[in-house]
Amino acid sequence: MSHVWVDVKLINPITGQDVKLRALVGTGATFTVVPWEIHEKLNFKIVGKKRVETTKGYLDLDESFALLEVCGKKGVTPILISKELKDVLIGVLTLEALGLTVDPTTGELKEARILLL
Repeated sequence: MSHVWVDVKLINPITGQDVKLRALVGTGATFTVVPWEIHEKLNFKIVGKKRVETTKGYLDLDESFALLEVCGKKGVTPILISKELKDVLIGVLTLEALGLTVDPTTGELKEARILLL
């Protein structure tokens, strides 16, 4: 499957500031990750740090939260802020919270069941 790119609206839920952009869907990523330059535009409130493992080793990233709109779905999601990334990466926590999944046959996002088992 090729890379899955989607149009998203990223919103600071405190100030209402937003940006529209293309984001990469990362089914191997737990968290949604936002580049530092987007954080500088939207001024997300830093609420902590998370230590994450990447292909380049371990990183300590700032943690915040954002309102994200994609494929007609909207919800608040935890985000990590990275000085290494150039593009927004949408992680599995966000996909599951919005009730979305990647359809491997089309390479597009589709609705998924939200389970409470």
